[in-house]
Amino acid sequence: MYLINLRYTGALAEIDDALEEHRAFLERHFAAGVFVMAGPKVPRDGGVIIATGVDRERLDAIIAEDPFARQQLAHYEITEFKATRLAPGLNLPEPSTP
Repeated sequence: MYLINLRYTGALAEIDDALEEHRAFLERHFAAGVFVMAGPKVPRDGGVIIATGVDRERLDAIIAEDPFARQQLAHYEITEFKATRLAPGLNLPEPSTP
């Protein structure tokens, strides 16, 4: 699994202009099963995405498609982790295979 930490580098007006396209990007990858959680930070200086089921090379290619990345509006920090504990009632996604 991956924790993707976005930090906005563009002005909020630029972020807002690209937001609809960014949300469509998120939706595509939720539908594909790659993104399992996403949302804005508080305060609104970036966002967080949890991804699974892909290798790092593929994830990097996916992130490069994000309108925020294409327009250089955000910096991405990606941390890979192995989820070994989960709150009761939640399902852990199947691990990806290299």
